Amino acid sequence: MHLPVRQIAYFVPDLEAAALAHHNAFGSGPYFIGRHIPLAWSDHRGVQVTHDHSSAYGQWGDVMVEFVEQHGKDASAFHDLYPAGSGRYGLHHTAAFVDDLDEAICHFESQNIPLAQLSETTTGTRYAFVDASMTLGHMIELYEPAPPLLGFYAKVAGAAQDWSGSDVLREMR
Repeated sequence: MHLPVRQIAYFVPDLEAAALAHHNAFGSGPYFIGRHIPLAWSDHRGVQVTHDHSSAYGQWGDVMVEFVEQHGKDASAFHDLYPAGSGRYGLHHTAAFVDDLDEAICHFESQNIPLAQLSETTTGTRYAFVDASMTLGHMIELYEPAPPLLGFYAKVAGAAQDWSGSDVLREMR
């Protein structure tokens, strides 16, 4: 299965501070911030969970970079790697587009990379975190490249084209 990395994501305590620090160090951005991203449902290791999180999405060269902040101490793929209250943060996942999400989950499970979390946004986009922490040290996020998702990736990449470096943090509406 050939899956190029589309995104690299970090779990952080403060997404604005992380995005600004990354911008200052690497020139990445601008960042589009989604707060309390609405989900239709989320399932963590077979158990329905509330998964309240916010993210900042920016462009870093050819790859999207995401900074994720989880609100609360609920079980999640984020807290699998960085337990709530531990004060630990860092690289959480890389992301890839797949043709068929269910088939990709089965493929990774056959490689001893189990499903950690499966969620669906209120707009109908399903995404999965498979747990590659035993071999790679991080999760892998998988999703099908539906038009709304591709449009969002294009928006983030397009904003970085000829960007002056001002207005680094932008609220999504």
